[in-house]
Amino acid sequence: MTRLQTPPEGISQETLAGLVTEAVQQTLMQHGVLLDAQALVSASVLAGSVAAALPFLPPAQRHAIDSLKADWTALISAFFRTVPDRIASGNPMVSDQASGRAPPGAGRLQNIAERAAGLQSMLLEDWAGEVAGSTYLEEKLRIPRSTLHRWQRRGEVVALRKGGRKHVFPLAQFVDGRPVLGISDVLSAIANPRLAWFWLTRPAPELNGRVPIEMLREDKVADVVRAARTVS
Repeated sequence: MTRLQTPPEGISQETLAGLVTEAVQQTLMQHGVLLDAQALVSASVLAGSVAAALPFLPPAQRHAIDSLKADWTALISAFFRTVPDRIASGNPMVSDQASGRAPPGAGRLQNIAERAAGLQSMLLEDWAGEVAGSTYLEEKLRIPRSTLHRWQRRGEVVALRKGGRKHVFPLAQFVDGRPVLGISDVLSAIANPRLAWFWLTRPAPELNGRVPIEMLREDKVADVVRAARTVS
């Protein structure tokens, strides 16, 4: 949306906020920003609400905001440092959040975020299961490095970043030297590889408590993909 352009006719501020909220949440997960569940929801909803409010302001107010030359990050950080005091004083601007009423879009975002809340404080080996690098996979499973990297570029294999630029690959996703069918569909639905693997390796309520990766290894691809799209 270009500067000072009015919102498209027929879209409400709440609808626009919801769209931006979902986009921000996906971006945070894709870039590995592993907040706890509530922080992920709050960050996404706040970003959506702020971005959606601006197009609906009168032109004069938008001009004024646009002309403000400031460090927005510092300003916003300063504002949020005052939030606890605002809640304590009963400020109506934050009363809905303080009373526990979720902002628009929060319910859609909470599902997978809650299940991944523990990732931030856990070592990779503690939750991902057995993983290996490209050297091991080439020697033991006879998967050429070029093939592995091609799968990774195409989103056909779960690759988990470990350390700087190094990636490791969960071994449970391979059958007969290839990723099981359905991995690429799950990664399309849950774009962040860590979140996708976390979901794949835990009992899923959407699958009556079954573990998705075990079902993929049994060729129950359609059920798992459908469930992945539901949680995402």
